[in-house]
Amino acid sequence: MPARDKNQYGYIDIDDNVIATIAGLSAMESYGIVGMASKKATDGIFELLKKENLSKGVKVYTDSNEVVIDLHVILQYGIRISVVAENIIEKVKFNVENLTGLKVRRVNVYVQGIRVEK
Repeated sequence: MPARDKNQYGYIDIDDNVIATIAGLSAMESYGIVGMASKKATDGIFELLKKENLSKGVKVYTDSNEVVIDLHVILQYGIRISVVAENIIEKVKFNVENLTGLKVRRVNVYVQGIRVEK
């Protein structure tokens, strides 16, 4: 269900995919994140998504003018998870609110894996 905003000229509908794309791109700007994760339904394995599929690692729930965002991420090894998650939350919340005008109620970060570089 798209988010809907009403002004004096009419309605503005923002599709969930637009919000998911903004959230995915915002998360990827954060230090320590390797990428977004997508769960394969058949075997329960999480895979690293390419840049054009970032919105598959994001779930958006809209309720009138409030948004809840779930991010499934893969982080870099050796970085404090809590600090990276807080940075992701702040950046996603700031960008979604500024670009869409919607209120972000909550951003949930689910760390699906750690990538070890050789």
